[in-house]
Amino acid sequence: MFKTYVPENHDAKWVLIDAEGQTLGRLATQVASILRGKNKPTFTPNELCGDFVVVINAGKVNLTGGKLDKKVYTRYTGYQGGLKTETARVALAKHPERVIEHAVFGMLPKGRLGRRIHTRLKVYAGAEHPHAAQQPEKLEIK
Repeated sequence: MFKTYVPENHDAKWVLIDAEGQTLGRLATQVASILRGKNKPTFTPNELCGDFVVVINAGKVNLTGGKLDKKVYTRYTGYQGGLKTETARVALAKHPERVIEHAVFGMLPKGRLGRRIHTRLKVYAGAEHPHAAQQPEKLEIK
């Protein structure tokens, strides 16, 4: 019989990641891992033990191959015939934050815990962010 380790306190840090020149999927897996807390030795799957992540320069993320024109984001308005689609090129031009949020959210657990973890992700299209007071430490993604 195994015992699950339950950490005493959750000291969540703030991490700053620059998305400029990064591949979307590889960036999203690293961000999802940090948000979940899998990079910590005190990782517990059913606890909120990850860090806050601030992603800047979301508009400068790379998509490999022909994904800019072949990858399609769909949403449904709720009305009949209300299926809206847009390619990744259009989505990056209109709202680049949502492209990274969509990729990361798909890698998080589904349910209450996943939605709580998702609130710890802050994505900005440019290099400016309002979280300087939290003193996020810059993390290099390879």
